[in-house]
Amino acid sequence: MTSDDTARPGGARSIETHSALAPDQTEAVLALLAEAARTDGQQAVSEQGRLQLRGGEREGVSHLLLSVGDELIGYAQLEDTDPVEAPAAELVVHPGHRGHGHGRALGAALLAASGKRLRVWAHGGHSAARHLAQVLGLTLFRELRQMRRPLADLDLSEPGLPEEVSVRTFVPGQDDAAWLAVNAAAFAHHPEQGSLTQRDLDDRKAEPWFDPAGFFLAERAGELIGFHWTKVHAEEGLGEVYVLGVRPGAQGGGLGKALTAVGLRHLADQGLPTAMLYVDADNKAAVSVYERMGFTTYETDLMYRTET
Repeated sequence: MTSDDTARPGGARSIETHSALAPDQTEAVLALLAEAARTDGQQAVSEQGRLQLRGGEREGVSHLLLSVGDELIGYAQLEDTDPVEAPAAELVVHPGHRGHGHGRALGAALLAASGKRLRVWAHGGHSAARHLAQVLGLTLFRELRQMRRPLADLDLSEPGLPEEVSVRTFVPGQDDAAWLAVNAAAFAHHPEQGSLTQRDLDDRKAEPWFDPAGFFLAERAGELIGFHWTKVHAEEGLGEVYVLGVRPGAQGGGLGKALTAVGLRHLADQGLPTAMLYVDADNKAAVSVYERMGFTTYETDLMYRTET
C-alpha cells in the first residue's frame, strides 16, 4: 500500500494502492463510476476493468483509490499482464471534484507504479482527458471506434456460409476450452481480447446479460473455426457485436461477414433498435466491411502512452 498526502480543501488527499478490494470498497468505486458515467455519457472504466473490481486478487491488477478526507473521489486501475506492452490503466475523478489536480495525482501515481511505462485509456476522447495526457507527457497511440447502425430497417441477405460450415449456439461448459483456444488464435495480436482466460469467460457467463442463445459458433467437420458473440444492453436499447473472430487459416472465405449477419439478425429479432460494435481505427479492412454494412462512427476511445 502506498499513499501521497497533499493538503486540499476539505482534507488531505491520499492515494492507496490495493491488490484486491474489500466489498465496501468495490461498492464505493462502482458508485463513483456510475456518477461519473451520468455526467460523461459513458463509462470511464471498461467492462473488463469493472469485472476485475470483484472476485479478489488478480495477477497483475492493482487498484488505486484517491480520497480527500474520508470521501472516495478518484479511482484508477493498472493492469500489468501483457508480456510485451507497457501496463495499461484507466482512471476517473468524481465530477464534483474535477479541476483540483486529482487526475494529475492519479496519473503521477500510475506512472510511478508502472516505472514510467504506461498506456492509458481515455474513453470518449474528451478534451480534459487529452489535456491530462499532455500534462503527463503521454502521446496518442491507439484509436478505438464505436460504430452503430439502426436495426429497424435491417435488410441483409441470407448469410452465405462457406462450404461445409454450419452455425450453432454456444453450450456453457462444453464449448469453453475450444472457444478460448480459437479466441486466442484469432486475436493473437490484440492486447486485451486475445489474453482472455477461463476466469475471464466465467466472469462474463455470470453477468445478467449473458445469453448463450446469442453466442454463435461456426464449425467445419465438428471443429470450431469462428464465432460471433452478441450482447444486449437492455437499458440502452442496444445490441452489440460483442466479439467476432475467425481462426487463422479459415479467414478470407466470407465467414466473418456471414457471422456478422447471423448476429445482427438475432439482435434485430430481439426488437432492439440499434446495433453497436468496437473496432480499431487502423483496421481499415474491418472498418470498410462495417461501413458497407451500414455502420457509422458514433464515438471514439483514445489510448495514450509514454514514449518508448
